[in-house]
Amino acid sequence: MAQEFTINSNAIESKINQLLPSQGGFGAGVDFSASTMVIPIVDLTETAEGSNVREDLQTSLSHNNTTFTQFFNTTSNLVATTGYYSVLSNVFCDTTAGSAYFDITDSISAKKVYQVSLKPAGVFSVPRFIVKLEAGDTLRGVSTNTSMVVNVTTRQIADINGNLTAS
Repeated sequence: MAQEFTINSNAIESKINQLLPSQGGFGAGVDFSASTMVIPIVDLTETAEGSNVREDLQTSLSHNNTTFTQFFNTTSNLVATTGYYSVLSNVFCDTTAGSAYFDITDSISAKKVYQVSLKPAGVFSVPRFIVKLEAGDTLRGVSTNTSMVVNVTTRQIADINGNLTAS
């Protein structure tokens, strides 16, 4: 059997007024009450947003949503469309030490977002990272010499407004 009791807390009342402004507060003389009854809460957020797939699965790689690029001793434009992109990469260094990096350019200036420097005969898997590209931005990959071979897979995971893209 559930018990009912009254809660008299200015902090709780203020928080409810902040979170639910349309309720107009409790009004004078109205108490906030609680119950010891357990009421299950079911999270329908994913379904309400139009998907029955968990968010991490919505960002998976598939045949239709990935772009693979391999380059060395050059600058490669990887993505030039607005949105959020997942970037997976590894770098191989053969005979001469060198570096490879990723940057975002707006055609005026470039800012590095990740760099790898390797000695000869090295391999490095770049941790997955996510970039946001706004209008006019381009994600680029740069390899400093022929010994630095870079393999990159990119996948758009959300549009510029943060809405997840279908896989």
